[in-house]
Amino acid sequence: MSTRAQIAIQLGPEEWAHIYCHYDGYPSHMLPALAPWTPEDILAAKEVRQVRVDELDCFDPPREPPILSRPTRELCHLYVWQDGAWVELDPEAAQPEALRP
Repeated sequence: MSTRAQIAIQLGPEEWAHIYCHYDGYPSHMLPALAPWTPEDILAAKEVRQVRVDELDCFDPPREPPILSRPTRELCHLYVWQDGAWVELDPEAAQPEALRP
């Protein structure tokens, strides 16, 4: 069974691209796998089957990521770039100041 996730990347004050990840979206895999990748790398991928330390396995052709006004968890896990590193974010929990509307 796939653990699906989203990676939200801030494009502007109220613009967040939500990159879909189909496999292995659980934090114990995703956080180390995302570590070498920049937000620009993930944004360029557009739609990902699986994030690995050495490769982004992407859909071909990819779908454009949805753009939402804030990070929004629609799947099992949501990851964002914060202070130079990837973190898991629970939008319903207390959010860091930078992510509050």
